[in-house]
Amino acid sequence: MSVLGVITARGGSKSIPKKSIAACAGFPLMYYTIEAAKRTSNIDRLIISTDDDEMASFAKSIGVEVPFMRPLELAQDDTPDLPVFQHALETLSKSENYVPRIVVHLRPTTPLKRTFDIEQGIELLMHHEAAESVRSICEPHHSPFKMYRIDTDSPYLSPLLTKEYGELYQRYTEPYNLPRQKLPVVWRHSGYVDVIRPGVITGGSMSGLKMLPLKFEKWRDVDIDTRRDLDYAEYIIQDLREKGISPWD
Repeated sequence: MSVLGVITARGGSKSIPKKSIAACAGFPLMYYTIEAAKRTSNIDRLIISTDDDEMASFAKSIGVEVPFMRPLELAQDDTPDLPVFQHALETLSKSENYVPRIVVHLRPTTPLKRTFDIEQGIELLMHHEAAESVRSICEPHHSPFKMYRIDTDSPYLSPLLTKEYGELYQRYTEPYNLPRQKLPVVWRHSGYVDVIRPGVITGGSMSGLKMLPLKFEKWRDVDIDTRRDLDYAEYIIQDLREKGISPWD
């Protein structure tokens, strides 16, 4: 079974210029995701989809294939993941007659992913034929039960999830004022690692409807968007090194 790992990195990041190769604890940011993927036992091929020559050159220097360059129109601020992956699969199919059985989405902006978790995600999809994807999830840092919306027809706050958890609101008049431990456990999707069947992607979705959960440790849920995020990731990686632990172990 051919498993394709895809590193996605564009050069036009506004918050941090060339974010995917910004320095983080002594290495370009994407180094950590690439090394975690290279250490897996079940990714057969690892490529990068990028529009940036510098990112392509670095990835290639540490063993990642660069079979094509991503078109600029697919590297804009508002470009979603789907057309990027459709382009990658279509290009590999046309140029090499290569069609993987499983695709692994590896974002370089989540540098604390474990090799074991990537492998587990792949194994999950391999052993559940009806599933269309595996999505990495963790407990949210803040419970949605303590979140509100502001409606256009009212100046007051309205608590979320009143319809989804009607029984809870009947049992507790104000669940948003309860301790976190009393509230139902919910999960949030993170950009940690996702595993998808190619047919789902070519069919117009990055997940499908039959999604399996891949739970991971909440402290690893660091997604780089700002300099502060980058500093925080660097702090964690340095702390792990001082303890003799690599971030992908």
